[in-house]
Amino acid sequence: MTVTTRLKIGDLSKQTGMAVGALRYYESLGLLHSDRGENGYRYYMPEAIHQVQFIKKAQTLGFSLEDISEILNVHQQGNVPCQFVQTLLQEKIQQLETQIERMIAFKTELEHYRDRWASHPPHPQPGDICPLIERVPLDLSNNCQNQG
Repeated sequence: MTVTTRLKIGDLSKQTGMAVGALRYYESLGLLHSDRGENGYRYYMPEAIHQVQFIKKAQTLGFSLEDISEILNVHQQGNVPCQFVQTLLQEKIQQLETQIERMIAFKTELEHYRDRWASHPPHPQPGDICPLIERVPLDLSNNCQNQG
């Protein structure tokens, strides 16, 4: 394939809607590959458009660039990575369930404070900025994060 049938980084950026800096970053991570011309320009194969679109779609599903790199590596080895993708997706679902449980516990704790403060507001002590917050234990967020 000649250089004229390949894409410069600016062309790839325009066709994919990705910033040039993002494309360079993807390349630095090994997610994209280019050849350097004698002029120093990066030249991408036309398939790079599809690869960038794949990366963007995978990111919308919550896959990290590291996850995407692993998926692409499986593909580059000649395998269809769908089973691997399903495993990663299940892990993400479990992580979300844990986060949701923690957030619900934290919301419950905040509602408890709101209700208690409404019915029994603490009295200010000398030096208090806000007695409501002053009486909250420092480990409140740690207690809520460790639940679930």
